[in-house]
Amino acid sequence: MSIRPILIHPDPRLKKVADPVGTPTDEIRALAEDMLQTMYDAPGIGLAAPQIGVSSRLLVMDCVKEEGAAPRPLVLIDPVVVWAADELSTYEEGCLSIPEQYADVERPAAVEVRWTDLDGAEMSERFEGLWATCVQHEIDHLDGKLFIDYLKPLRRQMITRKMQKLKRELARA
Repeated sequence: MSIRPILIHPDPRLKKVADPVGTPTDEIRALAEDMLQTMYDAPGIGLAAPQIGVSSRLLVMDCVKEEGAAPRPLVLIDPVVVWAADELSTYEEGCLSIPEQYADVERPAAVEVRWTDLDGAEMSERFEGLWATCVQHEIDHLDGKLFIDYLKPLRRQMITRKMQKLKRELARA
């Protein structure tokens, strides 16, 4: 188990559609464990494999935020939204690949997602609220899409410039 470095936007690997995983292997299980450790360390509530430079349709999430509540880590392999509510909700989203930048994004308020778990079993669950926002945000990563892609071009360019500056500063440090 290890904490992996998280890619910072702009990075071409974040814009690429990730490859299907298929049957989970020990390598995928180890990757999922690293991703959970990386996500919790960041700290974040979701992380997709492309964010650590791995082009696989794998994401992890845990939206339990209540103090003292038991964590609920989920690992989703090859997730697919099979139903989305007509009702929309707006959340202020952020991203571990776009640190300290936030913006309101409108998405379906509830979604049903089907995926494969680490044992190879087919899973399905309806997510609402923050869980729905998070799973859609992470699936977007698997499709090469970032939350800033929902913003107006000027705002998106402004955030991208800030990230380019941050990357230069990190490279010099």
